[in-house]
Amino acid sequence: MSETEEAIAESGDAFMLGSLDILVLLSFVGFLLYWFFGKRSDDNQYKPEITGLAGLKQVSTVTASFTDSSGFISKMKKGGKTVAIFYGSQTGTGEEFSQRLSKDCQRYGLKAGVFDPEECEMEELCEIKDEIEDHLVIFVLATYGEGDPTDNAIPFSEWLANNEPNLEGVKYAVFALGNKTYEHYQAFGRLVDKKVEELGGIRIHEIGEGDDDGNIEDDFVSWRETFWDTVCEKYHLNKDKRKLSCSVSRDYTLKKPENLSDDQIYQGEITKLGSYTKQRPPYDAKNPYMANVAVNRELHKAGGRSCMHIEIDIADSGIKYSAGDHVGIYPTNDPELVEKIGKLLNIDLDEVISLDNVDPDASKKHPFPCPCSYRTALLHYVDITSTVKTHVLAELVAHTKDPEELAKLDLMTSSSADGKKMYDEWVVGNNRHIVAVMEDLKSCKPPLDLLLELMPRLQCRYYSISSSSTMHRDRIHVTAVVVDWISKADRLHKGVATHWLKTKIPGENIANLRVPIFVRRTNFRLPVRPISPVLMVGPGTGFAPFRGFIQERQSQQESGKETGDTILYFGCRKRAEDFIYEDELTSYAEKGVITDLQLAFSRDQEAKEYVTHKLKADMAKIWDVIKKGGHLYVCGDARFMAKDVHDIFIDSIVTHGEKSKEQATRFLSSLSDKGRYQVDVWS
Repeated sequence: MSETEEAIAESGDAFMLGSLDILVLLSFVGFLLYWFFGKRSDDNQYKPEITGLAGLKQVSTVTASFTDSSGFISKMKKGGKTVAIFYGSQTGTGEEFSQRLSKDCQRYGLKAGVFDPEECEMEELCEIKDEIEDHLVIFVLATYGEGDPTDNAIPFSEWLANNEPNLEGVKYAVFALGNKTYEHYQAFGRLVDKKVEELGGIRIHEIGEGDDDGNIEDDFVSWRETFWDTVCEKYHLNKDKRKLSCSVSRDYTLKKPENLSDDQIYQGEITKLGSYTKQRPPYDAKNPYMANVAVNRELHKAGGRSCMHIEIDIADSGIKYSAGDHVGIYPTNDPELVEKIGKLLNIDLDEVISLDNVDPDASKKHPFPCPCSYRTALLHYVDITSTVKTHVLAELVAHTKDPEELAKLDLMTSSSADGKKMYDEWVVGNNRHIVAVMEDLKSCKPPLDLLLELMPRLQCRYYSISSSSTMHRDRIHVTAVVVDWISKADRLHKGVATHWLKTKIPGENIANLRVPIFVRRTNFRLPVRPISPVLMVGPGTGFAPFRGFIQERQSQQESGKETGDTILYFGCRKRAEDFIYEDELTSYAEKGVITDLQLAFSRDQEAKEYVTHKLKADMAKIWDVIKKGGHLYVCGDARFMAKDVHDIFIDSIVTHGEKSKEQATRFLSSLSDKGRYQVDVWS
């Protein structure tokens, strides 16, 4: 008996309650009625949000069933597909090549599914040999950064590394994408090719490798031809005599929705409709923050070239960053080029369209956010300035009338040596984009919706952040050279992002100042211990992340921390023209924030002098930094500078560390593994 019941019994009359008691009792009964009826009714409306263990147990059967039905094997079975193509892509090329392989499958009577491994349960690979008769798995995988998988392939990479899945009997092939200027060329693609075989997979064709520093299109086309010869032989398929570049059917169908209000039409948003006007954190690559450009000033003093110092306002956004991180910026194509396309094809660019996937089971329902206008698609969603690929040229054949122009397209899309040579010279050598091709082949008038289907997605641009949040919490600084050049065909080509950013001038047009951004975390970091010495090599805009590092060191000193040596090697063409942040660097050196500032001006004297010349003269200093537990950093050009600096570091270890070249190479590699040798480079 409870204390309450005992008290009532002692009173001699359990049913003689006061008005307050009755009120309490009625409240309790009301609460019970709500709990059993109203509350449960509410729960039924929000079942997907159940997170308690009991809730998970109740819906576990349903969840398992949902997962099974949405797995890639289930999708393949439903669509009668036997080929699974997985892509790891950072810039869109890997995904594009995957789509082209999928189209090839149609030619041979096969059906293929193109899958993003990040959205798949890759454990299903173990089941594909039993579930899909005559299966084939194709991996199209790019290597990113320092031998890493692309962002969307990281879960797949971790699954392979941390498990020993049984892939015995899985028939596969790999096409790898990379850039020879990077040290770990094709590391991820080669790793997967080797690992799948070790786990029992059956490689049906040798790995293909595309070099983005050379002609990656030719690399892919050449591998693809031999790949399909192998597939036809091993799967007993009839070889199709038509060109591989020419598609069998369209992947998307054009629709023109009517009576849509503005809030039902995409205006450039990356994923969610209306997300640019109704902003909600957290912000990332799929939900960028619309930030204002607060500062945009010129850094070069003369010389005809331009380098911008841009400050992006992130106050009240909740975005955090650290020195060494990257900022991703989604650019907009040149409106002048967009207008040219409209005039060349006589299209109303403001007409609203939707490109819908003809495959109802495809995970990708549209090639880009739809519905939108032709203008929006051309401005925000497709890349109209990249060099035109052979499969696009092949599609133009059916829409070209002039015999000479037809002959040229036919030759360039053939597999002959002459055709490859002409493509390399006329398209690649002259940097011809789709506008240039249509201007020079005047009878070529393809449907604009076909071009939108074929052209790659416009990608975001990444910039090393040139500030530290310890000093600039509410702003992200960007240091960028405005890119433009004249092609061999005498056309002016403009860098998409930098020319667009150049128009963002505070005070001129407030509505024009907004840019979609997000922060990408990196491992490019100062040592945890401020006392550790650092040696930084950053010529030109390669100085950008080190500006953040130096601000961080100043902040550490101001807070009373003892900092180690901070050594910077900076170079440019001429002190009087492109010595960016000269006043800042001079001040930092005078204050002792930079303890050793080495400058190289390549064109201020008869004999050119680069930062590499300075480093060669300072090999003893390099070894001293290493010996003291210091960190080495390189940022800038990967093709020449970073490779030369890497070789100088090796020579320093050989000369002053008394090691053989082989030992020195392994030693520098171990420094990289420990985070004491870091590079942030581009080609």
